[in-house]
Amino acid sequence: MKDAKIQRHTEEIYFELRERARFHLEMENDQNKLKVELVEVLHQTFPGLEKLFKNRYSKIALNIAKVFPHPNCVFALTHDELTHTILNSTAKGMSIKKAQKYTNDLISIAQNSFPTVKQSSFLVEKLRHLCDKLLKSMHEKDLFDKEMIKLAKTTDAFENIVSIPGLGELTTALLIGELGDITHFETNKQLNAYVGIDIKRYQSGNSMSRDTINKRGNKKARRLLFLIIMNIIRGRNRYKNHVADYYYKLRKQPNEKPHKTAVIASVNRLLKTIHYLITNNQLYDYQKAPH
Repeated sequence: MKDAKIQRHTEEIYFELRERARFHLEMENDQNKLKVELVEVLHQTFPGLEKLFKNRYSKIALNIAKVFPHPNCVFALTHDELTHTILNSTAKGMSIKKAQKYTNDLISIAQNSFPTVKQSSFLVEKLRHLCDKLLKSMHEKDLFDKEMIKLAKTTDAFENIVSIPGLGELTTALLIGELGDITHFETNKQLNAYVGIDIKRYQSGNSMSRDTINKRGNKKARRLLFLIIMNIIRGRNRYKNHVADYYYKLRKQPNEKPHKTAVIASVNRLLKTIHYLITNNQLYDYQKAPH
């Protein structure tokens, strides 16, 4: 009876994680649509403002767009007032010097901006509304993600997976949500089949063997794994990961494989590693990993 209760509780956790992971993706998609709409409106009310900050969708960038949705809003304030407004637009500490630089850049952008609508246009009001909507969604998503990570940490698999370089806490929580209880897969090949990674080796003429995907697997898990591989590849100079080594090995001449084929093969290598770490309850060790 006790074992049955534990099993039910475990199943409930994985169910909750899956629903949270799916909702995370829904919110992400909604935010992407909002971002596209926001930029389209901004190009009419204050073209060029999106260049003020490196990340046009950061909280400070959205707050500034709310306060200054039109160049005339900038001209209405003094240099000191603009600097003060910028300082109050971020919760993070910002030096006066940096805020003054942003002020100078903002004035320059406003002077060279040619909006297609007046400050009294409804689009100015709409832009403010879209900024508020996106900021609210981002805040809610952050809270949901924190709860998902907290729940994922209660699973036995979390510490094993998060120990792999390139996988952060959020990515690990999302992956557990999509893959479920990995101990249910007796072999890594079964895990591959669930995701939809078919390791079918074949040759055609002089071409090298390829790895393929199918349409029957978990599309969301597959997409997430592709993003994880790209992150691992990009971080090769910051940490050691045998999956990144494997990708670059496949991309080398003279038997260079196409990028997509190398990524699929790397997903297979990552899933094999995850399955091994969980079934053997071990943390990632670069020295022990197959190279």
